This record gives sequence, C-alpha cells and structure tokens, in this order.
Amino acid sequence: MKNGQELVIREAQVEDAQSILNYIESISGESNFLTFGPGDFEHSLQDEEALLAKILETDNALFIVGTIDAKIASVLVFNAGQRPRVRHRGEFSMSVSRDYWGQGIGSLMLDALIDWAKAGNIIRKIDLMVRTDNERAIRLYEGKGFLFEGTLHKEFFVDGRYYDLHWMGLEL
Repeated sequence: MKNGQELVIREAQVEDAQSILNYIESISGESNFLTFGPGDFEHSLQDEEALLAKILETDNALFIVGTIDAKIASVLVFNAGQRPRVRHRGEFSMSVSRDYWGQGIGSLMLDALIDWAKAGNIIRKIDLMVRTDNERAIRLYEGKGFLFEGTLHKEFFVDGRYYDLHWMGLEL
C-alpha cells in the first residue's frame, strides 16, 4: 500500500462472518455513498454465515476481504446470474474503511476481482453502480477500464435528497 503497510487480500470464509458484520457496522456511518447507514444492515450472524457458505460454493461469485494486521480494512462482493444466459456477467460492491482511504486499497481489491474473473472461464463482464457525485470512485473505475453505460435517476435517497447512479461495465 502507499503507506508501506501490507494488505492481505483473501477469500472470505464462513468463520469471518462476525468480523465482517462488525466491519460493516463500523463503516456504515463513514460515507453517504453506501447503500446503508448505521443500523440499516439487517443480516444476522446466521444470515452472513449462510451467505458466505453459498458464495464459497458458487463458481461465479466472489467475496474477498482485504486485511491489515488481521483486521478487515476492505470488503468486495461480486455476484453473477445463475441462469445460463446471464452467468457470464455480474455486479460488485466494495467498501474501504475510512482509516485506510487514499492508500490504494480500492485499486488492489478491484485488481483482485478482475484477475479472478480473467482466470476463470465464466465471467466476461463486470458491472457496477456508482453515485454520479462519487468522483473519486468514478476515476478509479475509469482507470481500470470501466465504461459508462447509462444513468439511473433518483436511485439513492439520503438526508432528504435524491441521487443518481451511473451504471458502468468492464468487458473482459
């Protein structure tokens, strides 16, 4: 990372469920760009364990964590369709703890996703949605080759205001 610390990126395991839930609650108030705020994430420990188990068994889904000194600093989740006509494409979401913003973690996590997708014989397109005012994230995605595919209006409602989202995609 830019600050010299080591980021370990690995597939999330079922036993990570509680740490992931703790991470999600801790970041929930750090940014209005997330789809949830404090107290909004309603997964129980059992829900999270089941989700992780299912993703580990699915050949076109990925859940990775980025850790620093064994503490979760970032999470990326990618899910693709299960039907034959849509198994080749999916959408991801990613977050980085505010303590580590600006250290290149988002870029490294995204590289891990792209490398995983290229190494397999399934995923041919990676999609994402990003708020139109999240310029930093948009620059990251453009730098990785993602292209704008459209704008969805009034998709977010935060603090009494609606926000639009850009749909972006990367063909592999």
